[in-house]
Amino acid sequence: MNKKPKAVPQFKSEAAERSFWEAHDSAELVDWSKAERVVLSKLKPTTQSISLRLPLHLLERIKSAANARDVPYQSLIKVWLEEKAKKSA
Repeated sequence: MNKKPKAVPQFKSEAAERSFWEAHDSAELVDWSKAERVVLSKLKPTTQSISLRLPLHLLERIKSAANARDVPYQSLIKVWLEEKAKKSA
């Protein structure tokens, strides 16, 4: 990068920062030539196991739909739940 990058603004909240980065290109604000790779080895997944009882016929329909899409049925359930949650929000 030939010129000095602009200063990254201060943000009042994580939501404000997210909105900013969604609308701006980081190339003007960060000198990526000085970036270094990092390994975040101690990160833990942000998922939580739950127990969910389903009628057998429903579970079989879900497994069949997942098989047709060539995805694990639990992954398909997560996708469907996410889609439904977004529609409800």
